[in-house]
Amino acid sequence: MFSRHLDIGCGTVARNPLRAKEVWGCDLIEMSQEQKILDFTFVKADLSRPPLPFENSFFSSVSAFDVIEHIPRNGYLDGRPYSPFISLMNEIHRILCHGGIFLASTPVYPHPAVFQDPTHVNYITDQTHHYFCGPSPYAARYGFLGNFAIKRVAKEPQKNILNTDSSGLRKKYRTFEYKYFKGGLSHITWELVAIKK
Repeated sequence: MFSRHLDIGCGTVARNPLRAKEVWGCDLIEMSQEQKILDFTFVKADLSRPPLPFENSFFSSVSAFDVIEHIPRNGYLDGRPYSPFISLMNEIHRILCHGGIFLASTPVYPHPAVFQDPTHVNYITDQTHHYFCGPSPYAARYGFLGNFAIKRVAKEPQKNILNTDSSGLRKKYRTFEYKYFKGGLSHITWELVAIKK
């Protein structure tokens, strides 16, 4: 059982796909208690500008549904070039405990969902996760300091269509339905495990 979960880019509903006891959410836009649809602890945070306002190893799980495609790959911070995406992956790794889960769902190239939203600036392929996984992650040469192990990577329908709580036969049917009849499997899901020394 997961004890503390963070949903980044949560909007008014912080999702809790791993059924943690305590749920937190963060987003760029400030939110009042009345605006929240569910009860969770909200913290305002700009995901593209480190650091995230949380202690090291604070969460047992972090989710990002339709978020990382909005994080730029290149930018400037204090007049110096940096990669907001790699910085965000560093921060996610930092705030996860050892063995913590990072669950992300994002449009996958070359599906049209990658390009249809003009605010999508970070195109993810079915191989991008390798830059952050294994004993020598490729992104280490670009400043990635962490290490994730792959628990699961799969092409799936968009999570809000599939329902993050669905499982078993219903999930298999919905995946089949979208794969063959409703425009394909538009998203890739990462379930990565934080490895810390």
